[in-house]
Amino acid sequence: MDHDARLFLLPGSRPRVGAALAAVGALACTETPAVHGWLQAHGVSASSEQVRILPADAEALIPEDAESLPVPLSEEEALRVHRECAPKAVADLEAELLGFREMTQDREALVHRALTAGIPAPRIAQLTGLTPQEVVGLIQA
Repeated sequence: MDHDARLFLLPGSRPRVGAALAAVGALACTETPAVHGWLQAHGVSASSEQVRILPADAEALIPEDAESLPVPLSEEEALRVHRECAPKAVADLEAELLGFREMTQDREALVHRALTAGIPAPRIAQLTGLTPQEVVGLIQA
């Protein structure tokens, strides 16, 4: 994959998809000439509710008629985008998963809750620092 997320302009009559770019916080890609030019070409600012962002693995949610631009993200930025785009319950679980590295008890229970909530094993591995094999091992234990 050549990008980590996709900026897009949400057509006015569409339901809100993804996160507002402004809600994610500062991203290095927004300072690039490519993003500046893209925003200018469409006559919008980065703070507009119409400018949305989705992780690359959720691009299928972008309306077909929406203008979009692939953008790179740092690991920390990608985590913020995922968290901001996730439903509230999933976002809360992902925040707990980020604290997983300091946990000494109930690690297996947290992984089970996350899987039950629909968070994929590779995402759990990314958030916890475990390998995918360790995630599978925890759920099979």
